[in-house]
Amino acid sequence: MAEDDLARVLTAVGPRLRELRRKQGITLAAVSETTGISLSTLSRLESGGRKPTLELLLPLSKTYGVPLDELVAAPDTDDPRIRPRPFVRHGTTFVPLTRHLGGLLAYKQIVPPRPAESRDEKPEQRSHEGYEWLYILSGRLRLVLGDHDLVLGAGEAAEFDTRTPHGFVNVGDRPVEFLTLFGRQGERMHVRARPSDQG
Repeated sequence: MAEDDLARVLTAVGPRLRELRRKQGITLAAVSETTGISLSTLSRLESGGRKPTLELLLPLSKTYGVPLDELVAAPDTDDPRIRPRPFVRHGTTFVPLTRHLGGLLAYKQIVPPRPAESRDEKPEQRSHEGYEWLYILSGRLRLVLGDHDLVLGAGEAAEFDTRTPHGFVNVGDRPVEFLTLFGRQGERMHVRARPSDQG
């Protein structure tokens, strides 16, 4: 790789890390706690004031659940297959279904069952910028969205503005598996039965 190309790649890492962190709704403090990297180092890395190194990028790759080559924008190959690298956050397993950091993020999520005595507890609600769509593959998911309190089963879908306080928990006795798409504020999912150019 030519020196100019290398400099370009390294310069792009900081903004890419910031975008990825914000899309996942994670604070710098939380990343610092998870990775052991100081807040000041993370801040300088995102702003371009600190050169990215393997020692910094490896734990960040694991925390964000993305391949290292995606953080440094390695050239794409012709292979369209995605090789997911699952990661666990707050007890939920996330299986990334997209390779790229921009645009919509797609995941398969697996939420384990809760102890029987805590299944009636209302989930903690959070809000952040964005728009989310989810589709239940199996199990029963309780979604508390603002004033709405719903239980979704296999084959049901929901979409909502994530600025509305929301939270969800497994209310069944087996794992809940669902697909989720998350995008920046204002993006909406448009599901069509067939491509728009077919009448």
